[in-house]
Amino acid sequence: MESVVGNTAVAIKNIHFDSRKVEMNDVFVAITGSVSNGHDFIEKAINQGALVIICEKLPNDIVNGVTYVQVANSKEALAYMAANFYENPSDKLKLVGVTGTNGKTTIATLLYDLFTKAGFKVGLLSTVKVMVGETFYDAERTTPDSLTINHYLAEMNEEGVEYCFMEVSSHGIDQHRTTGLVFAGGIFTNLSHDHLDYHSSFAEYRDVKKRFFDELPASAFALTNVDDKNGEVMLQNTKAKQYTYGLKNYADYKAQILENQFTGLLLKINDQEVWSRLIGSFNAYNILAIYAAAELLGLETLENLKFISELHSVNGRFQYFISPEEKITAIVDYAHTPDALKNVLDTINAIRTKNEELITVVGCGGDRDRTKRPKMGHIASALSSKVIFTSDNPRTEDADAIIEEIEKGVEPQNFNKTVSISNRKQAIKTACQMAQANDIILIAGKGHETYQEVNGQKHDFDDYKIVSEFLKQLKK
Repeated sequence: MESVVGNTAVAIKNIHFDSRKVEMNDVFVAITGSVSNGHDFIEKAINQGALVIICEKLPNDIVNGVTYVQVANSKEALAYMAANFYENPSDKLKLVGVTGTNGKTTIATLLYDLFTKAGFKVGLLSTVKVMVGETFYDAERTTPDSLTINHYLAEMNEEGVEYCFMEVSSHGIDQHRTTGLVFAGGIFTNLSHDHLDYHSSFAEYRDVKKRFFDELPASAFALTNVDDKNGEVMLQNTKAKQYTYGLKNYADYKAQILENQFTGLLLKINDQEVWSRLIGSFNAYNILAIYAAAELLGLETLENLKFISELHSVNGRFQYFISPEEKITAIVDYAHTPDALKNVLDTINAIRTKNEELITVVGCGGDRDRTKRPKMGHIASALSSKVIFTSDNPRTEDADAIIEEIEKGVEPQNFNKTVSISNRKQAIKTACQMAQANDIILIAGKGHETYQEVNGQKHDFDDYKIVSEFLKQLKK
């Protein structure tokens, strides 16, 4: 706290950082965002009844009867205020955060499923959905704002939730959305090229992720993927108890892939065999992280393995459909980073017989990290039989211009494999028409999303539903 103007002994009703929601006797926290500056709306908030203003810079006009609290960082102040306002709900359950570039949604969601199967009341805060026990809420972003997080955690307290699994994004850490929360554990998945439109460098991106582990309490566990070169970096300054998992290097939790098929994986985890319906080596890491976290949270080994064998893939994560007549396999996956796309294509290529073709439909989101676009084009064209470059969520950018940047990564020997169709629905239809019996179609980038965002408008669009319908219509 840098300075206070007015009386701090006042009773407040609610806390808001959106001036449009402010009512009588509320607190308004002025936050500087990427689009707007909350300090510009202080007067509006006061006119709507704000009793207290939290700000980084005091306004020129001080209104009598209003308390002004100047702070160094409004986002950090909001996080602590939110936790205190809701009576520190994270302290009343076991909250586990999952961070990294890929695998966050799968690990958090399947831990929710596993502990639900084990008979516990469980919460989930993920990209795909929010769950308070069995009550579903739509998720707006990977890591919600600190007020929303604490609101859901307080609701979990009321419902008797014992465990909550939460995705922790680099944006969430950097913007103090997770500040003030008490974590029982943290899981690091991996780190690869992503969000460099937001972070100035890969090193900054890595260090923001590391900050999550730096702030874990001594009572928590820190579980890291030791096969990722950044895995041990995450543990360097943490006070938490340190554990590792991996497939290649020595680790506390070690797995070996015994079988890898389209029907699932046979793994040996710490000398115990388990069959999983999940597919691919990247999912072997996810399963291992889930197993390790569940054991660290007290689940008995055989019970843990039993529930793992019953888990199903998460919507939009290697979700597949096989056409009834031609046996064409269509796979929908959220892979929207170069590393994730390579993992999915490597997995398919390791399983398929090479007698069938692999047709990939892929694009890149607009208003996001442009540097990954040629990398996506290079990977897709190098590891597929044929590629259709298309739109993803163009947002405010021109879809054709995005595709041109993706095409720059295609090497000359792969030019004849590629075609560009900016209309995503037409691109998926074309892939289905190109496919012969037993071929494989990968539709990457949007996964679980059921919309396409163009010029600020969200239109209904579900990759899985669309490809399923096209394949059912095909008569070859």
